[in-house]
Amino acid sequence: MNSTKNEESTTKPMQRIYGQIVISLENCLLPDTKLEQTPSHLDDLDRETEIDLRILGCELIQTAGILLKLPQVAMATGQVLFQRFFYSKSFVRHNMETTAMSCVCLASKIEEAPRRIRDVINVFHHIKQVRAQKPITPMIIDINYITLKTQVIKAERRVLKELGFCVHVKHPHKLIVMYLQVLGLEKNQKVMQMAWNFMNDSLRTDVFVRYQPETIACACIYLTARKLSIVLPANPHWYSVFSVSENHILDVCYRICQLYRRTKANVEKLEAAVEELRKRYMDSRKTRTVGQNSSPVQHSVDRSNGSAHNAWSGFISRAVPVPVEGNADEQKKSQSKSRTPSPSIEEKSRSRKKMKQNDRRSRSPLGKLSSSSSSKKKSRHSSRSPSSSPSLKHRKSDKKSDRSPIGSRDKYINGDKHGSGKDYISSKDYGKRDRDRRDRDGKDRSSKYDRYSSSSRDRLKHRARSKDVRR
Repeated sequence: MNSTKNEESTTKPMQRIYGQIVISLENCLLPDTKLEQTPSHLDDLDRETEIDLRILGCELIQTAGILLKLPQVAMATGQVLFQRFFYSKSFVRHNMETTAMSCVCLASKIEEAPRRIRDVINVFHHIKQVRAQKPITPMIIDINYITLKTQVIKAERRVLKELGFCVHVKHPHKLIVMYLQVLGLEKNQKVMQMAWNFMNDSLRTDVFVRYQPETIACACIYLTARKLSIVLPANPHWYSVFSVSENHILDVCYRICQLYRRTKANVEKLEAAVEELRKRYMDSRKTRTVGQNSSPVQHSVDRSNGSAHNAWSGFISRAVPVPVEGNADEQKKSQSKSRTPSPSIEEKSRSRKKMKQNDRRSRSPLGKLSSSSSSKKKSRHSSRSPSSSPSLKHRKSDKKSDRSPIGSRDKYINGDKHGSGKDYISSKDYGKRDRDRRDRDGKDRSSKYDRYSSSSRDRLKHRARSKDVRR
């Protein structure tokens, strides 16, 4: 029985559970657990201060959008993105004003009405001056402006990352117009305008992360009808046609009316409260990192077990860590065997100079000859031992007979390695030799191979030799 069970377990495929990705054009709604325990609340920010900060950020986005002449849809998108982001991140850890700027930039791109970051920063600077009742001065383009601009760009990327690049927002603007047409109130401009205003004010609340836009549109029409004392169909209820429940409508209306009852918050007090919590958070973070950064245990690697060096600056997994306990002399010996000393700065500079000299010689046609000759000589001397080289005595005799460096170079360049003594010519006699060869070759210089003649080659050699002597 056990064998059959084992066979069945091996034959059955393993069940794997994968995550789900839902692609939808509907708005992203958050669960109640996430709406109640926000990240700001977990960072000891009280709920009233958080609501005031949300209202203040949405007002900044709305005012900046008006000054930037953005369409209302773009301003609404920016406020919804702002609300969604701060249900994922805390006001204590992320600056509210910088995030509002990034939401304006991102919403303008989403709704195909892009604005420059410079314009957005200038508008927010202007709003700040007007709100503080300070003299209006233009923003100076200095290091503070550059840092603020980079912060806005990084905040925009952060918003996209936290929202999972799901930035589609379905707005109830068109739905209000369509529902009023169904109810026969599309020609009543007062009803249309008031419902539109209620909808714009609802952007400062969190109703867009709680309910779908159809519910919000019905709630705005319901508030308008109650305000203007307009009777709407009740048998059946008009909102049941649009698949909306009465409880949801009443909840949205309650949240919008609660917005009007709130007193205007003091911006300086809000900033001071957030700054105090931010300092406390940074201090706790520093103490946490100091506690974690204890001195690590040092290990030396025993490379005598056949381990090979990896190309990515390390040893492969065959290297076994060995504790440090042992004699210091043995460890020094193992380190000297395994590691080669790193070159000093002076040696590096010398090698660079040598490389530059070789490059200069290689650029000229004669420099290549001289460098190749020197390399050949070096290779001969280094590769052969004194006993194995047959022509070593002959080379020594040549060196003794020729003490001048020019003569030895002349002998090698002329192609006569072990020639007679007449090839050793001083630098003063080159002109006479060239004249003799010119007379020997003739005065016809209009031939096809004139520049490849022996006299022109000798002249070039003479110039190269004189340059080498000067060096």
